[in-house]
Amino acid sequence: MAMAVANCCFSLLTYTVKSRCCVSSQRYLAKSHHSIASVTCKAVVNHKRRPSSNRDGELKEGVSQKKSSRKSKDERSYILDDDDGIRGKRKAGRSQSAAFKSFGGQRKDKKEPKFDMKEQQVEPQNLKDAAFLDAVVKVYCTHTEPDYSLPWQKQRQYTSTGSAFMIGNGKLLTNAHCVEHYTQVKVKRRGDDTKYVAKVLARGVDCDIALLSVESEEFWGAEPLEFGCLPRLQDAVTVVGYPLGGDTISVTKGVVSRIEVTSYAHGSSDLLGIQIDAAINPGNSGGPAFSDQGECIGVAFQVYRSEEVENIGYVIPTTVVSHFLNDYERNGRYTGFPSLGVLLQKLENPALRACLKVNSNEGVLVRRVEPISDANRVLKEGDVIVSFDDVNVGCEGTVPFRSNERIAFRYLISQRFTGDVAELGIIRAGSFIKVKVVLNPRVNLVPYHVDGGQPSYLIIAGLVFTPLSEPLMEEECEDSIGLKLLAKSRYSLARFKGEQIVIVSQVLANEVNFGYEEMSNQQAPCKNKYLVFEFEDNYLVVLEREAASASSFHILKDYGIPSERSSDLSEPYVDSLEDNQAAVQDFGNSPISNLEIGFDGLLWA
Repeated sequence: MAMAVANCCFSLLTYTVKSRCCVSSQRYLAKSHHSIASVTCKAVVNHKRRPSSNRDGELKEGVSQKKSSRKSKDERSYILDDDDGIRGKRKAGRSQSAAFKSFGGQRKDKKEPKFDMKEQQVEPQNLKDAAFLDAVVKVYCTHTEPDYSLPWQKQRQYTSTGSAFMIGNGKLLTNAHCVEHYTQVKVKRRGDDTKYVAKVLARGVDCDIALLSVESEEFWGAEPLEFGCLPRLQDAVTVVGYPLGGDTISVTKGVVSRIEVTSYAHGSSDLLGIQIDAAINPGNSGGPAFSDQGECIGVAFQVYRSEEVENIGYVIPTTVVSHFLNDYERNGRYTGFPSLGVLLQKLENPALRACLKVNSNEGVLVRRVEPISDANRVLKEGDVIVSFDDVNVGCEGTVPFRSNERIAFRYLISQRFTGDVAELGIIRAGSFIKVKVVLNPRVNLVPYHVDGGQPSYLIIAGLVFTPLSEPLMEEECEDSIGLKLLAKSRYSLARFKGEQIVIVSQVLANEVNFGYEEMSNQQAPCKNKYLVFEFEDNYLVVLEREAASASSFHILKDYGIPSERSSDLSEPYVDSLEDNQAAVQDFGNSPISNLEIGFDGLLWA
């Protein structure tokens, strides 16, 4: 098939923090350091977790940057599932000070579960009212993940179990990681042998929440749970779910230890979270946490594991749950938590404040603005944000929270919805001004999750082109990706909407590509000259056009590939003049210069 080469931009974006959820498989989670003002989240279920590192002197708001470093044995994050055991995956190149675990389903690479004998089990009859336990159900999910290295096919399916609970109107709430890459979801009530097929209505990856429905009227009957308010420190909390260790419902009890903006492992985001000391194990993901009054105060979703600590679990508070549900009701779908789109720095140093002409002990410095965010229209590097919707921002990047507490500035952003307009008070060159910014979800140049089921791909004469993504980097291992490409994925920002890093993931050997068989994971900016591909580091690939077209059928047949391109690439790509103009702008200092990134690509006719 004839292919033409034209201008198109493929590039990289700053890497943000990642981590995952709780199910019956182990996964790695981490903290994030650098970030831009956008709210992100993490989850607990059976999925792989991604770590991110945070520096003490930097705020994470929106665009976060990842650092590559080896983790010790203690520095792991896990996702736990409840079928056959705990699955663990070590993530190279991410630094973590501890490990987040998510509980939900199980998968391959199984390990024997470990139990903490210190964890206190509470019998349901000890609760004031055990009737609300009937609203908690067990989730059975069959997952089929894409094979990112071979993007035209899927991996072997696996199963996991988690928890969910009824919230009224024929709907259930669980964790997003419990139903990630789902092919079938079933639920079973307490004390019932019948499993009912459930439909996934919405998944909030950033907040690790999923909304389910069950059509069968026989399933319903229990009273739905009522949501309570945000608890106080030392308030008693009871976690209910179906973790490893048995088939019946489990109840554990503890207290609220901390309430603050927390890294959500599954969604690689930072949202309000409740830290508790009640036991949370694989399979608890998606289960409710109750107050002494029997009100639901949140959803269990991840744990923190390290040799230095114990009994640290996390609950998604009702404020985040309500935001998710309101978003879904407003738009008929979930649109996500918004982001400001800036990278910030604390202003604790008096000399730094004096240099920026900030007289008061407040404000955070704008280090970088994401090019595709609305903030790029009104904010500049060197601006100092001193207020958000008339709420003063402290020099440590915190704002007042409840009576006697302070919380990270990004908490205010997470309370808004996509499309909302926020008013910022800023100091620019010593003068105070106010600007308005439209808040939208952040779009990562290198996505943490691939939407739509299968990753995009295009095969030209055996060269497999596919966008770079976090799951692909996990499969390929960072060593095979290369340091230069890794650096771009960590530190570069998207310069226009729809920008991607496209790589040649592998070469399917054939006579037409003789001599190029060992190519892999090369970034692909290409020149507009037939089938001439100029890769980074001046690596040149020249293919005879007619021979490449003629070889397509035989290559697909030899390797059992159904199509030479993914379904989403059936239409030709059109590179607009507006996008090209945006691409040549200079967006400030970066470890990767604009010249190194380039903005040439492929246009498929």
